[in-house]
Amino acid sequence: MKTTLIKILTLVSVLLLSACAAGPTFKDYEANIPALSNDIGRIYVYRPSAFGAAVKPRVWLNDEEVGQAVSQGFFFVDRPAGDYKIATSTEAKRSLSFTLEPGSERYVRLEVKMGLLVAQIKPVLVENEVGKKQIEKTKYIGE
Repeated sequence: MKTTLIKILTLVSVLLLSACAAGPTFKDYEANIPALSNDIGRIYVYRPSAFGAAVKPRVWLNDEEVGQAVSQGFFFVDRPAGDYKIATSTEAKRSLSFTLEPGSERYVRLEVKMGLLVAQIKPVLVENEVGKKQIEKTKYIGE
């Protein structure tokens, strides 16, 4: 009985850890991020929580797939100034609309909420100071 329980707990631990981001932390990767030019903006997308780690839906920016919502991971995209809509979908589609200014940075936190059958990922725009602090411990999952 004890051996079976240990095997089950080990398997669950391995599955949870394999579902989390595995790249360098933001602090370690930050020096590799290119400087922004004045005519574009940068959108950081991050998911600081390990809750619901097995759920990793795609992330869409104006109907273009730009990444995946990986637990404890982040990525960024550079785009021209304008209006954007970021969306994720599990059993329910969640989206967020915002404006990106030239030379600016925006931080979108992907929050995990309990759904009926599976966790739901909700994009939330946060203040830059909050985003800069929260993203520090996440790991780079971009290309």
